Amino acid sequence: MTDTDTDTELESTDGTTTDADTLLVSSLEESTGKTAIALALARLAREGGDSVGYMKPKGTRLQSNVGKTLDEDPMLARELLDLEAEMHDLEPVVYSPTFIEQAIRGREDPDELGERVREAFDELGADRDRMFVEGGGRYDVGGIVDLTDADLATLLDARVLLVAPYEVPGDVDDVLAAVETFGNRLAGVVFNDVPDAAYDQLETDVVPFLEGRGVPVHGVLPSERTLSGVTVADLADELGASMLVEEGADAYVERFTVGAMGADSALRHFRRTRDAAVITGGDRAEIHTAALEAPGIRCLILTGGHRPSGAIVGQATEKGVPILSVQTDTLTTVDRAEDVVRSGRTRDAKTVDRMEALLADHAAVDAILKP
Repeated sequence: MTDTDTDTELESTDGTTTDADTLLVSSLEESTGKTAIALALARLAREGGDSVGYMKPKGTRLQSNVGKTLDEDPMLARELLDLEAEMHDLEPVVYSPTFIEQAIRGREDPDELGERVREAFDELGADRDRMFVEGGGRYDVGGIVDLTDADLATLLDARVLLVAPYEVPGDVDDVLAAVETFGNRLAGVVFNDVPDAAYDQLETDVVPFLEGRGVPVHGVLPSERTLSGVTVADLADELGASMLVEEGADAYVERFTVGAMGADSALRHFRRTRDAAVITGGDRAEIHTAALEAPGIRCLILTGGHRPSGAIVGQATEKGVPILSVQTDTLTTVDRAEDVVRSGRTRDAKTVDRMEALLADHAAVDAILKP
């Protein structure tokens, strides 16, 4: 931007009083890499000489229903982008179940909430060349108080980058629905965490199809283990598990399977999966044995506080398969473990560093950042 651009404060038709170019990074689903992409783009813009700011209007990663936020994204942004900003500005609305209930009962005023978001945005965007705004969870979250990502794009006069997953052609329907929602504010789409099996089809068939429909596709980022899973050691920490076998704790877990069937069926099932943790009762020795014979199983998580036999511990140690023990029941453990992988994926500086590299190699960064 020129000196004239940065010295002149313009008021948009929507009431914002910052002249920063604003990009809202939205997503079709939770945990699509939205945070890493938003922060990586912000750092790339800063490396190009722009002053940058960040905001996440709706906090959706919560510790409790009453709204104590677990949202580390604004804190990470503040650290990585060297921002001097208060959390209540970086994340002005905590979108908790209790908040939603109050809104449904008419105890939250959408106009007042919108004004709160806009005032925080103006404060954060003052004297900035660019603002990066992170959507909350899915793009349609917030409709109860007129704060969906599309509403925010209008409120903050923002362009929208849509982050989308892709596995099968039917996923394109979801992309087109979001495209229609954002209308002419859509700056383009980036597909992230694309598995190897779907990558060629996406680039060969789907991208030309979308661009033929007037939808710019600015990148196709391949799935990468360090960004799509958690290590066994991190999983153990998050679950508060005891590690009965520690060998192999640096392996990555991307999915979970429950050992609730017979031994023969379990072995057939386990052999069809990869990078998985088996969650089962600590007293199911036949399931433990079957899991240890499957090459794609990265660890055992034993529930109910039961300890396996010495033979199982010895076999796991020999094969380098960690065994974790938790006190909770199997269903509770599955829910907690899936939450860890879904919302606790390596949210740190290394993640953003790697995302910068992926964007540089697989995305048209200049096109994304171009106002």
